[in-house]
Amino acid sequence: MTLQLVQVNLKARDDVVLGAFWAEALGWGLDSERPGVTNLEPVGFTWPDPSAVCVDLVRVPDPESVRYRVHIELATASEAHRAELVARLEKLGATLVGTGRDGATVMADPEGNVFGVLEPRALHRDTGPIATVVVDCADARAMVRFWGEAIGWTVHELTDERALLRAAQGVGPYLEFRRTPDDEVVWTRLHLDVRPGPIVDQAKEVARLEGLGATRADVGQGDASWVVLADPEGNEFCVLARR
Repeated sequence: MTLQLVQVNLKARDDVVLGAFWAEALGWGLDSERPGVTNLEPVGFTWPDPSAVCVDLVRVPDPESVRYRVHIELATASEAHRAELVARLEKLGATLVGTGRDGATVMADPEGNVFGVLEPRALHRDTGPIATVVVDCADARAMVRFWGEAIGWTVHELTDERALLRAAQGVGPYLEFRRTPDDEVVWTRLHLDVRPGPIVDQAKEVARLEGLGATRADVGQGDASWVVLADPEGNEFCVLARR
């Protein structure tokens, strides 16, 4: 594997306050690499461990203008755990939105970012608190072809309606591509970040992704160390510099 899905990147009005919410929600540790960026990861986590997809919160002046098609869904171990988690999230500042078409309890964090709390499923018994990172799309089969090649994850389910990928080691959350009509897409402020391995060249990986169908994207990043690309359906993601 030359690229790893390392994190979801969440644009925030206040990364510190929102980071504190998500750290409590996930039971993860909280750190900061620089002002305006809050990093969340499991306690004791060391990259490139594939057992978690971490969360980076980045402060931006106008997060309401950001439009992505990615959201996360949280795992539960039982119906009692689900009810307790929903109640705890409300106390932390989340609000109830409704019920998703897959039966998830749909909630919004204190800045309005929508996420799901799933009913207990055997599929998610060992994923950690984040069960699934969901990308709404028009063609699940085409998306899994691109992303499966991009990050080397294994296909666990593939239909016209959805595709599931997971790290080849069989750990961590699933990456789900869910066919969603345009009028049902819930726009969020989350996008995916991938990173080359320790001995892999970023430029070569960017060229490989372009060969798979990705295109360059300009979001005003200037001469940043990361490269912004868009997948075949136009979803922007970042290729970070290797560590």
